[in-house]
Amino acid sequence: MDDYYRSQLFKNGGRTAAEQRRTRADLTSKLRKEKRNDQLMKRRQVMDQDENEPKQEGDVNYTNVALEIKQVLDASSDMTEILAAVQSCRKALSREQSPPIDDVINAGLLPLLVKFLAYDHQPSLQFEACWALTNVASGTNKHTQAVVECGAVPYFIKLISSQHMNVCEQAVWALGNVAGDGATYRDFVIKSGIIRPLVALVTPDRKMEFLRNISWTMSNLCRNKEPPPTMETVTALLPSICSILQCNDKSCLSDACWAISYVTDGSNDRIQKVINTGIISKLVELLGSSEVVVVTPALRAIGNIVTGNDEQTQVVINSGALKCFDKLLWHKKNNIQKEAAWTISNITAGTKTQIQAVIDAGLLPYIIDALGRGDFRTQKEAAWAVTNLTTGGTPEQIMQLVEMKVLPPLSNMLTVKDPSTLTVALDGIFNILTAANKISEDVCNKVAILLEECTGVDMIEKLQEHENEKIYAKSAEIIEQFYKGDDEIEGTDLAPTISNGQFMFNAPSGGQGHIAF
Repeated sequence: MDDYYRSQLFKNGGRTAAEQRRTRADLTSKLRKEKRNDQLMKRRQVMDQDENEPKQEGDVNYTNVALEIKQVLDASSDMTEILAAVQSCRKALSREQSPPIDDVINAGLLPLLVKFLAYDHQPSLQFEACWALTNVASGTNKHTQAVVECGAVPYFIKLISSQHMNVCEQAVWALGNVAGDGATYRDFVIKSGIIRPLVALVTPDRKMEFLRNISWTMSNLCRNKEPPPTMETVTALLPSICSILQCNDKSCLSDACWAISYVTDGSNDRIQKVINTGIISKLVELLGSSEVVVVTPALRAIGNIVTGNDEQTQVVINSGALKCFDKLLWHKKNNIQKEAAWTISNITAGTKTQIQAVIDAGLLPYIIDALGRGDFRTQKEAAWAVTNLTTGGTPEQIMQLVEMKVLPPLSNMLTVKDPSTLTVALDGIFNILTAANKISEDVCNKVAILLEECTGVDMIEKLQEHENEKIYAKSAEIIEQFYKGDDEIEGTDLAPTISNGQFMFNAPSGGQGHIAF
């Protein structure tokens, strides 16, 4: 999300909940481009070392190996020799380190491998050829392109319906690698007819190892958003993805949750498609999983859903999701803490009732703790959660933040270098002071003293010299509006004391007693 768009959340004037909520946009693209050990766009099948096969010592010239294989395949009509040659090719491509993909392509082996995919009377040869092509497609975009341009995809699609399960599974794997290359080849695979035979494979008796390949391939068919897969594709895949979510295998659950997260990372009509499946309660259940590879995509999916409209956000709240977020905000993984804070920030960007749901779930102390102790990415999202609440909440709701001592960690965010984070923190402070002033001038003065005592005012005064015009203007506005008569405040008896862990303020003469925060 660029800074300009996010800054729109805090412009004066009418602001809708939709404007408050933040979709991922550029931030998501960057996150998805990061290497994830638990979720790869492409997978290569590595060969287990055969105990009866001697290990090759020293450097092997795979250029010559590939050319020798090509000569055998060109010259021989003996199926035993052909199978052995294709196996040699597959084994070379299954090396754990530096598989010779370019050597195999340059030797002209791909057209021959594709030809063998049509040998229905030789399923072993089909399997070996399909495995070899799978590993070629696991390489770079150029390698995947070579597989596609040799006409392999229609054969892969046909082999999904093979009666030989090893051939069928290998074809699914190959198509998953092609689809994982990007939106162009994903759409090519879809248009080639993968959907119908693929969803037919999702049956209760399917072996778990095979189901893992199916769920991973489905996730790749949902991946990428420029452009996203068509609504027709999403509609066709969702029932099978939801079925996979009912199993107990962590790999299947992870890939199915990633698929849901990709679908929900878009327009509200796509979010609604997912909601209509009735799967939200299952996603909420998975937020409590002990497996990070499951929690991460389940949380991403829930987070994407609450970027939708108020009604869609309410579905998540009604499913009991908020009760999971105390543990998520204190999770051992920083990335999960960050995603949890981001999700809450989009709920606090909702209605006053939704803000109250966050408060009633007891999450304010966890958000404030994340604001003070989390890593910087988590702190940024927690700052958004706080500031969104101060923008859309009632004065009474906002004062609960003050009661829970939000001002010190929020003021500490004024020391960061990131201009967008500075702006968010300043807006939050401004909104808190404004809400206090709506209650009464006395309450506003008391909150102003609290801010001064945690050195927040000193930091704001320094920010009046900031090079960023928005930061300078907001800092000056706070000082001008709430600290113009600072000398008058210092002489009063309004300074807070602490009683039973709460800030207590002496009321001015003739006042009505104490106000506790």
